[in-house]
Amino acid sequence: MSRLYDTIEPNVIDEKMLQKAVEEQGPQEELGQLAKREGIDYKDVIELQLDFRNLSFNNIEVIEGLEALVKLQDLSLYNNRISKIENLDTLQELQVFSIGNNNLTALENVVYLRKFKNLRTLNLTGNPVCENEQYSMFIAAHLPDLVYLDFRLVDENTRELADIKYQYVIDELKQGEAQALAKLVEEQAKQKELEHHKAAYVEYLNGPFLFESMYAEDTEAARLAYLPGMADLLEAYKSKFVLICENLFAYGLKEHEKRQAEVSTFYECLQEAIQDSQKQGTKIILDFENDNQGLLDMIQNMSSFEIAESKLVKYNEDISQLSDTLMTLEMQTVDQLEEIIKDFERNIADQVSTFIENVQGMMAQCRDLENHHHEKLLEIAINTLEKIVKSEFDEEMPDDVRLLFVDKDTIVNAVNASHDIHLLKIDNREDDIVTKANSWSSSVIEEVHKNELHRNRNRVREINQYIDHLQEEVDNMESLEQME
Repeated sequence: MSRLYDTIEPNVIDEKMLQKAVEEQGPQEELGQLAKREGIDYKDVIELQLDFRNLSFNNIEVIEGLEALVKLQDLSLYNNRISKIENLDTLQELQVFSIGNNNLTALENVVYLRKFKNLRTLNLTGNPVCENEQYSMFIAAHLPDLVYLDFRLVDENTRELADIKYQYVIDELKQGEAQALAKLVEEQAKQKELEHHKAAYVEYLNGPFLFESMYAEDTEAARLAYLPGMADLLEAYKSKFVLICENLFAYGLKEHEKRQAEVSTFYECLQEAIQDSQKQGTKIILDFENDNQGLLDMIQNMSSFEIAESKLVKYNEDISQLSDTLMTLEMQTVDQLEEIIKDFERNIADQVSTFIENVQGMMAQCRDLENHHHEKLLEIAINTLEKIVKSEFDEEMPDDVRLLFVDKDTIVNAVNASHDIHLLKIDNREDDIVTKANSWSSSVIEEVHKNELHRNRNRVREINQYIDHLQEEVDNMESLEQME
């Protein structure tokens, strides 16, 4: 297909292109300028045209870089060089898609659009694929919810014929999609479960994962496994080790629930205290306003300057008293919240401390098992060496394993190296749990204090603004009286 822009270098959809497109295509010029000044949150973009605009957005060959436009409903890629519909998975709200005048040649390319359940309007005019005699019926069969194709209503007759012609193909396609969806749901459930385990710091402890990781990096393990009696010894070790890990896993999940419950209870108490303070503050203000309703108008209409002046002085004093009352209430609220926060800190510190102590105890059990296994393995290795030296060892042994028994130092070093790797894995896993638990505790408490400081500052600012507003009214009244 010959086009004016065939001699122009292909364009790439990048941040600069998207920014320019949004700025120039805002629903109002003011909104476009706002996007230009303050930046663009692509999650809020609903409509986007990357089509022929004075060659600005022309000559795109690959659809890419649109992942952040999750709310996009209308997309135009008209008049480009695109040969494949792809990389639009995150655009699940897409309703209108124009990709006419491109290089789409295969009908199968359109099957990709089945994943967009909201797609109702599609424009493919000007693509080589449109010349296929099965074009309309293929589209109608594979996109059953499509209302408009190439600016025309998809008629029911075409849809019925398409359903008949492609019935078996569509049935097979639906079966594949159902299997893929089931697999995706399963993977998402597993990922969600893993995230839950990570939040409890016990991911991959519900099985032999830690044990296997110890041996995965142990280069000597495979050779030492050939020693006499090692199979039974290793199996017994693994069974006991995994049981400890599973106990730690169950304990970690239980403690995570307790921590989450503590956090939830704390915020409920905190919010209850804040709401109670807000209610008291609102009542104080309402009482003040009710007591002084119409007072300024009355003062302004008083014939006696002395009485009016006296009333204003009294009103000023009441405003000062109101300010003091509201600030005192806020100070009391701060003290009350501080006590709640201190209790929470103590509870969290106790929970995390107990959790860490028990984790360290279980990890100590793992180390004890490893030490016991190491002693047994070393004993077997020394006995085997003695038998080899005395030519009393008749069992088959690979050559690389026999190289370990050239002397005592070699076999002892091999066994110790294996032992060190195992201990390091256990230590690292323990350190990881302890570090994450302490980090969580610190971050939660830090966030609580930060939020309380922010709340207090906002409340003090609200009080000052309200008092300033009242005082401004009084100042205006005094100014008027002086002018009179």
